[in-house]
Amino acid sequence: MSFLMGEDLVGGYGGADILRGCTVGVEKGEIAVIVGPNGAGKSTAMKALLGMLDLREGTITLDGEDITNLSPQARVAKGMAFVPQTDNVFVTMTVEENLEMGAFLRDDDISETLAQIYELFPALKEKRFQNAGELSGGQRQQVAVGRALMTQPTVLMLDEPTAGVSPIVMDELFDRIIEVRNTGVAVLMVEQNARQALSIADKGYVLVSGENRRSGTGAELLANPEVRKSFLGG
Repeated sequence: MSFLMGEDLVGGYGGADILRGCTVGVEKGEIAVIVGPNGAGKSTAMKALLGMLDLREGTITLDGEDITNLSPQARVAKGMAFVPQTDNVFVTMTVEENLEMGAFLRDDDISETLAQIYELFPALKEKRFQNAGELSGGQRQQVAVGRALMTQPTVLMLDEPTAGVSPIVMDELFDRIIEVRNTGVAVLMVEQNARQALSIADKGYVLVSGENRRSGTGAELLANPEVRKSFLGG
């Protein structure tokens, strides 16, 4: 069983089920990527793990503990951090104020963590007194990821972290995500740039219509002819 595990998840947002029995999980020190066509339930699966929709069936465990019925806030308190695709920074606050907001649950000295974030994202240190709304799209994503890391999470969940950024910025973000993984954090990511995401993934899941179509290591999925033809453009 993985450190964070969602098994046989069935549910949606009040109407028809979007998830139809899918299973996803990630270990500490691992990058797991969820890919698939639009409407496959990728982001819904991630939100289910965070407790943001009601499940009709299935269980979610974190470090062996059943958290299926916990609130999102309780899951965050247990070490889960989530970076949504959009509206993920406070645009009228400075970079440093955004990062400090990420430590709202902490009552210890955050200066060391702040220094680690600036080491991970040097551009943010240069712009730490600049409003986040004045940054580029890629820099805003760095702020959003940095704010999530201020909670010192054991699990970092990223919903389309490279949406709308240039290929160069995407490569840089992926490099930083690898560095986060190397610190022992479990990284779960939903990503439209499937080929690039699978190239850095330790584990990958292909979802179609809320169900698992394929799973394996990133390398295995990249080498799979069906996956290449259906989801990676040949």
